[in-house]
Amino acid sequence: MNLEQEITASDAKSSGDMGSIYSRYCDDALFVSQVIEMAQRESLQKDATWLLKQHFENGHRIDEGQVTNIAKLLPDLTCWETKLHVLQCLPYITIPSTEKIGIERFLRTCLVDTNKFVRAWAYNGFYELALQYPEYMAETKHFFKLAMKDEAASVKARIRNILKKTNGA
Repeated sequence: MNLEQEITASDAKSSGDMGSIYSRYCDDALFVSQVIEMAQRESLQKDATWLLKQHFENGHRIDEGQVTNIAKLLPDLTCWETKLHVLQCLPYITIPSTEKIGIERFLRTCLVDTNKFVRAWAYNGFYELALQYPEYMAETKHFFKLAMKDEAASVKARIRNILKKTNGA
């Protein structure tokens, strides 16, 4: 079996199964490229983005071309888990200047998503964007201020965590 076949055959609801799949394939030189390619298909997006997030959390990084390929996927992400996984990947990537506008658009869309976890991580995404592109910092702070008045408790908690680690951003 190959990576795609294992994902298709696995119980996608089990993080244990996905973790085992990740362990078997993560050291393959083509792993990231295969995962990004699979994320282009709606039926595999959630699992592919979970694998990508796991890869980052295990200390791996990707090159600019791979970031560009991920950025191209953003308008076509469908389910909230997929969006969440990609948002959770942002702290681990360097955003090329050629992709900052596309990522900004994605973040703005996610800020008004119906899912509170997606919204929470969209605020985090804006903060990550602002760290790399300081022209976004004033707007990010403004977003935080508004969110602390109107957002769900879980979103406020995410923002408080960001502010805590940055001493107020």
